[in-house]
Amino acid sequence: MKPAKLFLTFVSCLLAFSCFQKEESFAVVVTNTLDLDRQFETVEISKSFLGIESLNSFGIIDVESGDTLVSQLVDENGDDIIDLLLFQPEIKANSEKTFQLISIPEDSTTSEEKICYSRFVPERTDDYTWENNKVAFRTFGPNAQYRFENKLKEATLTSGIDAWLKRVEYSIIDKWYKKYTDKTGSYHKDTGEGLDNFHVGKSRGVGGIAFKKDSIYYTSKNFINYKTICNGPIRTSFILDYGTWDANGTMITESKKISLDYGNNLSKIELSINGVDTISAGLTLHEKDGVVTSHKDETWLNYWQPHADSKLGTAIVTSSLFHIDSEKYETDKKDLSHAFMHLKVINGITVYYSGFTWQKSEQFKNQYEWEKYLSDFSKKVDDPLRLSMALKKTFIEAN
Repeated sequence: MKPAKLFLTFVSCLLAFSCFQKEESFAVVVTNTLDLDRQFETVEISKSFLGIESLNSFGIIDVESGDTLVSQLVDENGDDIIDLLLFQPEIKANSEKTFQLISIPEDSTTSEEKICYSRFVPERTDDYTWENNKVAFRTFGPNAQYRFENKLKEATLTSGIDAWLKRVEYSIIDKWYKKYTDKTGSYHKDTGEGLDNFHVGKSRGVGGIAFKKDSIYYTSKNFINYKTICNGPIRTSFILDYGTWDANGTMITESKKISLDYGNNLSKIELSINGVDTISAGLTLHEKDGVVTSHKDETWLNYWQPHADSKLGTAIVTSSLFHIDSEKYETDKKDLSHAFMHLKVINGITVYYSGFTWQKSEQFKNQYEWEKYLSDFSKKVDDPLRLSMALKKTFIEAN
């Protein structure tokens, strides 16, 4: 990430230092216990971790370099109190670094562009769409379902997740939808930024869920409510509510908290689900002309397939806590063939990640590079960066 593109860091640093005259501040240590260098991995500092009432107007500094890092403040519940401070440190393998929280005036930090971005899209029926600098997704709301059930135009009936194949690092959501509303073009055609040519239909798309009962998979319909939590330089997150649905006599209540962080190809899906103790996340097999892959003792599943004039890899990753196994499920029924990852539901929760790479975006050269990314990602999910309070207080001196 290039901090200069996201924050006026120099100005904010000067303002921050001017507010500190050898004032004591919180210092935290981030530890990497893996044999992997870590970047584009988000560390969350919560107000409860620090034992304070709010994180309003806080920033963060790398103590060793003195650099002010790009950070994001998140109000999780909409009460105007900041609950989390997010940042993405670069940590070498088997090492640790110390960071200090500093007080920054609210108006001293200016975001030029919120690349991690999501929103409800009423101008295109009622999509909910999200993106970062690597990938973009969308799914579909109650009006699209109503249109399907009443045989109207612009109808969609699915709780599957659509992949928008972008190949630029800037935000495209508003731009692509403006083409649609102004009738000046189509996001189904690639004019250099990418396109939407990924078919979802009734399928799970990229990571939608299903419940298997008596060898048949049952799914929810479109989301019924949404709540946007945050947009920013590091993360966009939101909640989709699917209500209660009937899986052939098994009543299931479902909601998803979805987050997408900067530099990541996979969205994090925190699934709140009641009524079952297992659930399955799926990848559509489309024309069944690709290959399903996974590695023994690793918790990822990949479908690598031909896609128009390129290749596409779609994937699911989870932790060993939730992972059960995987299944390739094929049928002659349209859109219902999938690679499924079966997941445990523990106290009404399961967590997994889903996403993709499009070879034409040039993010990964081939299937091997993509699967190496998935392998490393799964190791990081099982062994996240560790956060602890520094043993000694750190002081910032005014320049």
